[in-house]
Amino acid sequence: MSNEEVFLTKEGLAKLEEELRELKGAGRKELAARLKLAISYGDLKENSEYHSAKEDQSFMETRIMILEKMLIKAQVVDASSMDLSKVSVGTVVILNDVEFAEKIEYRVVGPAEADVLENKISYESPLGKELLGKKVGDIISVNAPMGVIQYELLEIKAD
Repeated sequence: MSNEEVFLTKEGLAKLEEELRELKGAGRKELAARLKLAISYGDLKENSEYHSAKEDQSFMETRIMILEKMLIKAQVVDASSMDLSKVSVGTVVILNDVEFAEKIEYRVVGPAEADVLENKISYESPLGKELLGKKVGDIISVNAPMGVIQYELLEIKAD
């Protein structure tokens, strides 16, 4: 993980803190119980339950370290004090797909919060990069596998 700040909304910060609490609490307890049970089966060399639990433990501890580092570097963006004259992390944008005349709403967030299913796009994504600093009325062009997609920025608002 780089030394850069991690931009998060208040909701994103809360979500990561909750995930960390869950992993450090119930997650570790559950894995300890799985390991204890697997060890009771004996012969750890050929014990698939033991190896599976150890692998899961490794993944979980790595995720805990990543979350802790992210939270240390977290910069919380406050939508209520944003300059809504241009797009920045934490703002909500309403775009018009020029080709299909279709309105789309996205929230620009940090990579840790990005979730396309919730219309949250990372400022590091191709569209996110193009949106940062843009103003209402600007046309945004994004290179996509199927060609260039153009959007008109209709509105910038706080969530």
